[in-house]
Amino acid sequence: MAQKNSVAFTVNTALDTLSISPFIYGSNAQSDDTSAHVTARRLGGNRLTGYNWETNASNAGSDYLNHSDNYLTSGLTASVQSVPAIVPIQFHQASQMTGAYSLVTLPAAGYVARDENGTVSASETAPSPRWCKVVFQRDPPFPAVPDVMDGFVFVDEEVNYLVQKLGSSSAGGIRGYDCDNEPALWPNTHPRIHPNATTCAEVIARDSALAIAVKSVDPKAEIFGPVSYGFEEYLTNQSAPDWNTYKSYVRWLDAYLANMKRASDASGKRLLDVLDLHWYPEAQGMSTAGQLTRITPNDAPDAGIARARMDAPRTLWDSTYKENSWIAQYYSPVAILPWINAAIKKYNPGTKLSFSEFNYGGDHQISGAIAVADVLGIFGRYGVYMSNYWGTVGNYIGSAYRIYRNYDGQGSTFGNVSVRATTSNIDSTSIYAATRSDDPDHLDVILINKSLSTTFPSDLSIVSNKQFSSAQVFVVDASGMAITTAPAFSSLVGNQLHYQMPALSITHLVLQTTSRSVALTQSKGWSIKSASFTKSGILIHFSGRLVGHANVRLIDLLGNVTLRMSTDAPANENGTLLLPVQTLAPGFYELSVGSQGKTESYKIVSTHDNY
Repeated sequence: MAQKNSVAFTVNTALDTLSISPFIYGSNAQSDDTSAHVTARRLGGNRLTGYNWETNASNAGSDYLNHSDNYLTSGLTASVQSVPAIVPIQFHQASQMTGAYSLVTLPAAGYVARDENGTVSASETAPSPRWCKVVFQRDPPFPAVPDVMDGFVFVDEEVNYLVQKLGSSSAGGIRGYDCDNEPALWPNTHPRIHPNATTCAEVIARDSALAIAVKSVDPKAEIFGPVSYGFEEYLTNQSAPDWNTYKSYVRWLDAYLANMKRASDASGKRLLDVLDLHWYPEAQGMSTAGQLTRITPNDAPDAGIARARMDAPRTLWDSTYKENSWIAQYYSPVAILPWINAAIKKYNPGTKLSFSEFNYGGDHQISGAIAVADVLGIFGRYGVYMSNYWGTVGNYIGSAYRIYRNYDGQGSTFGNVSVRATTSNIDSTSIYAATRSDDPDHLDVILINKSLSTTFPSDLSIVSNKQFSSAQVFVVDASGMAITTAPAFSSLVGNQLHYQMPALSITHLVLQTTSRSVALTQSKGWSIKSASFTKSGILIHFSGRLVGHANVRLIDLLGNVTLRMSTDAPANENGTLLLPVQTLAPGFYELSVGSQGKTESYKIVSTHDNY
């Protein structure tokens, strides 16, 4: 008989299988994301709307007095500040250090800062001598050094400059470009650049022209748009002056997708690769003072706000859930991801989906970690291509990332193939499960308990053609931000497991098959110290001596196994092993070596200079 309050979890490894994009674990590069193993970094926000790549001047807009200055390079030496495009160049070089995808914002609102002379007055609203006009394309050949005196900034020239310095998107360079930032809000955030209400027609025209300009230089670069700020922009482009012209589509995003498809067909190339949105929930919870309070950017520990924060991810998918907000009041049921995915399928098939900014508040609260862990699981289940947390990926938010990306402190990660996982209590719990395409003997399960005080007994049943025999347990809860280990399950009978879920907790179960468990008890007398591409192949340095048979895989950023080989060659006396591989495309890879009952991974990068 099930215990009181017992929760039944079921995982079926054969159903609802879907590759999880590695890029959902992204950030906006506002912190050192190394320990969280962030996979995608975005250079964006209001500052980038008015950024002049030729001089590195930018404008703060209404965030700070419409001030033009050197804010984006203020931490660099004076000589470096004058290097064209040094902001995206250094940003991407930081991404390369961890093998992360770089998403860089390009200007589309019309003008960028021409000087660093402080506040721009209303009388100096563009066009005026305080601004350079943005032009999407110029006739090549491109000059080696941009002309800072001509009063224009060319988008294709900027992309060409970045390609020359960093490589193309398919050769280690910047892979994606955002079409500016939150266009419906330009009159509010940048009244000196774009004082008039943004129209639907201009967003379509500007994004199409920007995409054509980028792809004329770097055809494989991915274009993200329209970078909408939130729900009202999703629906009507913030009640755009010409919205009535597009109302036959019901929602603005429908119209945007359809018209970008039409522009793509006319140009002979896909112009929109990723539908890019921002999401800051409007959900409210009751504070201890008895006031309804929005969950973000609130960081208060109030129980009512915390509970609303943890419930809010359900608005992303659950048509039965109604949050306390104006969105749910007027538009319930919401279920954002199902209708957006349906719109993509109908109006612009093949377009990917991104949330390049999202935040649920509670950075210093376990409720914040639970909400973000829930969101990351939802994004994986619904096929989101990229997501980037807005804010510091630290404190409890860092815990939520690490439970997926570095749960053991050794870089181990949640699986990359989502499978069906259900709970009998969607009000207070969530579950996500994934297998690993490169290691079928593993199953990862994330269990979330949103209850403020209840420890739930739970019964996990796994339907699989494999027999899982043991499970490691990693937990983050209200006791602290560190991920701790709980007693492992040394045996599972009939692929079933009984687990006491602590209140306010995220648990990562790492289940292993019998064959895997036996292998792990064998010798572990080696580890990877470093690995790199050379002109002769892949050179691996080991601590300890590798002996016997070894299986080697190279996995690209999309999770594809691009190389699979076996070797019986031991490491030499210096602890090195050279693999004669010379046919790989440039890019970022994860090297996986399995031998003597253990597997280790190491991130490596190949550039066009290696071969």
